[in-house]
Amino acid sequence: MPNIASVLKEEIARVSRKEARAETQQLKKSSAHFRSDIAALKRRIAALEQLVGRLGKAAGKKPAKASTDEPAGSFRFSASGLLAQRKRLGLSAAEAGRLLGVSDQSVYKWENGKTRPRASQFAAIAELRSLSKKQAAVRLTA
Repeated sequence: MPNIASVLKEEIARVSRKEARAETQQLKKSSAHFRSDIAALKRRIAALEQLVGRLGKAAGKKPAKASTDEPAGSFRFSASGLLAQRKRLGLSAAEAGRLLGVSDQSVYKWENGKTRPRASQFAAIAELRSLSKKQAAVRLTA
């Protein structure tokens, strides 16, 4: 006849293992669920970082020249053309700026190709082309 104490001890150990397994099974399921959520979030972060990188590169590139800056007419602006006109008229950048209604720094930057004039300034630049040296001098003194 088996010893009652050892049978009771074995039964208690079996029941406690069963209870512990039930508790740890719940933890294992939630842990696996959390790990899959974390992995999905990591994939999403990687995709977003890749998108931000692409957008940053696209923003760093110079956009195609917008035709909204230029008037619909036949006027085309070129930096070297403005410099040649200014030299032809014998004007300094400050004098050309006064004739055009802008600062001398704007004229320098336009001539170096660092910036482009606004569409509203194209009319004055086009008018500068039609001036003679005498007319430019008269306008400066007036």
